[in-house]
Amino acid sequence: MTPEKKLRLAESLDRIGVDAMEAGFAAASEGEMEAIKLVADAGLKAKVYSMARGVTKDIDAVLQTGAVGVHLVIPSSDLHLQYKLKKSREDVLKITEDTTQYAKDHGLIVELSAEDATRSDLDFLTQFFKAGVAAGADRLCPCDTVGVLIPERTSVMYTELKKRLPNVPLSVHCHDDFGLAVANSIIALKSGADQAHVTMNGMGERAGNASLEELAVVLKAQYNVNLAIKTELLYETSRLVSRITDFHLQPNKAIVGENAFVHESGMHTHGILANPSTYEPFKPEMIGRTRRIAAGKHSGSTGIKASLNEMGLEPTDEQVKEIFLRVKTIGDKGKRVSDADLQAIAEAVMGLPVSRPIKLEEITVVTGSGVTSTASVRLNLNGKMLTEAATGVGPVDAAITAIKKAVGIVEPIELENYSVKAITGGTNAVTEVAVSLSKGDRKSTAVGVNEDIVIASVEAMLSGMNVLMTNYNNKKVKES
Repeated sequence: MTPEKKLRLAESLDRIGVDAMEAGFAAASEGEMEAIKLVADAGLKAKVYSMARGVTKDIDAVLQTGAVGVHLVIPSSDLHLQYKLKKSREDVLKITEDTTQYAKDHGLIVELSAEDATRSDLDFLTQFFKAGVAAGADRLCPCDTVGVLIPERTSVMYTELKKRLPNVPLSVHCHDDFGLAVANSIIALKSGADQAHVTMNGMGERAGNASLEELAVVLKAQYNVNLAIKTELLYETSRLVSRITDFHLQPNKAIVGENAFVHESGMHTHGILANPSTYEPFKPEMIGRTRRIAAGKHSGSTGIKASLNEMGLEPTDEQVKEIFLRVKTIGDKGKRVSDADLQAIAEAVMGLPVSRPIKLEEITVVTGSGVTSTASVRLNLNGKMLTEAATGVGPVDAAITAIKKAVGIVEPIELENYSVKAITGGTNAVTEVAVSLSKGDRKSTAVGVNEDIVIASVEAMLSGMNVLMTNYNNKKVKES
């Protein structure tokens, strides 16, 4: 990330209430140092740290940033000592003592992390930490660097470390290689850890780190822990992190995935409409989300009727049955049923005039090797012509940005999710683009299919926007 992007993310993390943040690795590059300086000078409530290895030049780099603390990371496993550091245990204990002392002498808060601690000899790990404490380390962290902990071992290790080092705060730092990072973090907190290292959306090396949003919500909803984290801002922050880092989340990601509060199954939607707690373990509002009923081959008529009512459509029972059958038929063919599809089916069954607020009149895209793409669009919005141009990292990005700029003059519609897949093979493959859009609390999904990915993307965007801008909610259209 650029320094400006890191600052923006640091400000968003500060808003949700994190206590401390590691803003980067100051010795890694000039850009990293500049980013940490920006974050350290931003006046955040959170304490700002920089990572450093066990060498004085790394600590000197931290001192240049204005960070209040250093996350001092030194290997402790024999595996790392032999093959990475090529040093003895005695050498590492001396490095730990000297660099901790150096950082403390220069006024830094020191969080001493033992890299690969979970594959280290426990007696040597204790010596390692005691050397750091003797030199003034403020907090200790045995890192599960390659994610090999399991909950039982986590409990044993943290219980034992707390006995051996009773007066020093302990942190837990877990990687998710086996999918256990959050579970291990919880067990560590129950067994003596005072702080957890987490990342938004579970970002991190390889399979990532323990997820901030998952751990925060579990602690609040399942353990009744009163955290400083403003959980109602988690979804918004997750989306910001995803956009800025270009780190896309799978739809079924816990807590913040696009499908986490989407219900399609007829059995589920029937229960949700009667009482949301039947199929939701916590309210979506806790993390700043809303639930959505989706149409598909698993849908029941109750869910489909609820979706139509949300659009402002009130079909008769007979019309609901016909819409229900058509949705099932499309779903059984293996096709995605978007909100735009559902609206079009309902309009046909109810005999409503097909009226779309936005129509594409013209689009032009210019692109080339090493050249920023440019797109210009002309849209007809309820008879008014809107013309906009935009640049992007490719033709699709440029086209979507131009459409958002044009429509944004009238309606603030946000693109939340974009996905693409080739339906057929070859260079002339037919492409399916799916989008998820939002306007305030309302959401819509739409699909565009075309041999040209730009046109497929434009079709999907305009179809989804039309769902959000069709005025059925004001008209309350019933059977004509």
